[in-house]
Amino acid sequence: MKLHIPDHFDLQSTLESGQAHRWKYENGWYWGVVYGNLIKIRQSQSEVEISSSLRDTDKLKLLFHWYFRMDDDLDEIYQIIRKDDHISGAINRHYGLRILRQEPWECLSAFICSATSSISRIHKNMESIADAWGESLALDGHTRSTFPTPEQIARVGEDKLRELGLGFRAKYLHCAAIAIAEGALDLGELRNIDYWDAKTKLMELSGIGPKIADCVLVFSLDKLEAFPIDRWVSRALEKFYFDNGTPNYQDTVVWAHDYFGCYAGYAQQYLFHDQRLGGLHVKGVRHRK
Repeated sequence: MKLHIPDHFDLQSTLESGQAHRWKYENGWYWGVVYGNLIKIRQSQSEVEISSSLRDTDKLKLLFHWYFRMDDDLDEIYQIIRKDDHISGAINRHYGLRILRQEPWECLSAFICSATSSISRIHKNMESIADAWGESLALDGHTRSTFPTPEQIARVGEDKLRELGLGFRAKYLHCAAIAIAEGALDLGELRNIDYWDAKTKLMELSGIGPKIADCVLVFSLDKLEAFPIDRWVSRALEKFYFDNGTPNYQDTVVWAHDYFGCYAGYAQQYLFHDQRLGGLHVKGVRHRK
C-alpha cells in the first residue's frame, strides 16, 4: 500500500533518532513491530510504501497516522521552537523528524532497559524479551515477535529477565510489570492528567527517574512538553544555552518549557539526534549505529 505524505516527513530521521528500539533496516526497508503488528515501510519522495501482517488497509492507514503522529502540525511546531540558530540548524538538518506515539508499556520497558546502556544494547534487550515470550508474526518471509504484556513479564520473574542480560534493570522491569498488571498504575490514564502529575505517578515505580519518565511521557503518552535530558541533550544545552553548566534536572525542564514552549519535547529530540550525529546528517544517507 502506498500513502501520500506531507513534505515534512523524514522516515529515516524519525526511526533512527533513538525513540523506538525494535526497528531494523534491511535492503531499503525498515521492519518493526507496531502495536502487535509486523510492518515493513520505506519512503520515496512524497509517499511511503507500507506492508503489514495487519491485512485491513483502513486499519493500517489509521495505525500509520497514529504511530507517526501525522496529526502533529510540524509547521506550527517549528514556528514555536525555532528560538535560535542552534535549534534552527538541527531542524534544517533533520527536517521532517517526527516524535512517535508508541505503545506505552513497550515504551516504558525500553527506557527501563536504557538505564546506563547504549542504543544497540537496548535494541538487543528488547528483541530478546520479545523473542522469549512474545507471539510470532510473519510477513514476506520475515518472522518477528510481539512484545509481551505486563502480565506475562510479571509471571516470568526477575531471574528469567536477568538471564537475557538485563542486569539490574531486570528488577525494575519486573516491578513495573507487576504494578501495571495488578492495576496500581494505568499508563493510558496518564494521557488525561497534567504533565507534572503524570510524571510523579511514573516516578512512583521503582527505578523510574525523571529522565525515563519524560521519555515515556513524550514518546508514548502525548506529553509533548516533556524534555528528557540525557548526556547528548546535556551537551547541547551546555554548548549552546548555559555558560556555567546545566542547572539541575527539574530546573532545566522548567527552563525548556519557558524557552521552547508546549513543544519542548520536539526541540529536545532535534537537539538529541543532531548531537549524536555531530551535526553531519545528510538526508538520504544512513548513519550506522
